[in-house]
Amino acid sequence: MDRNKDEFYRELAQQAEALLSTTSDRVANAANLSALIFQSLPQVNWAGFYFRDGDTLIVGPFQGKPACVLIPMGEGVCGTAAATRTVQRVADVHAFDGHIACDADSRSEIVIPLLADGEVFAVLDIDSPVSGRFDAQDQHGLEQLAAIYTRSVAR
Repeated sequence: MDRNKDEFYRELAQQAEALLSTTSDRVANAANLSALIFQSLPQVNWAGFYFRDGDTLIVGPFQGKPACVLIPMGEGVCGTAAATRTVQRVADVHAFDGHIACDADSRSEIVIPLLADGEVFAVLDIDSPVSGRFDAQDQHGLEQLAAIYTRSVAR
């Protein structure tokens, strides 16, 4: 494991804990965490949330270019993450069957499903203009940030 990257995510988690500690509002905390990720992670062109409403994911707070508003469960990288309840780390989004291209500049993507009481209530979506941008260490660090967010809104 890259010590510098490990330390980077540890510090980012500390910042997220402090930033999300003042309220349990899901929109406010999603907005602040999106901004923190977007401003802190190199080579990222979109960072944000989609909230589940029945069988659809609806765009929530984000940083980056305008986004797809509605994503059906099971479609695209976000819908697949939500439907399967598994992290989707995609090195080349153009090779992902059913990819929904919201931003033509995106080359790689990681989507982390957020669960409460065993049900997906949202996904954290991060895109990069660089192929293969996200590795296992990024996944672990971003899963920690997603867990901080989930705890913050469960209070």
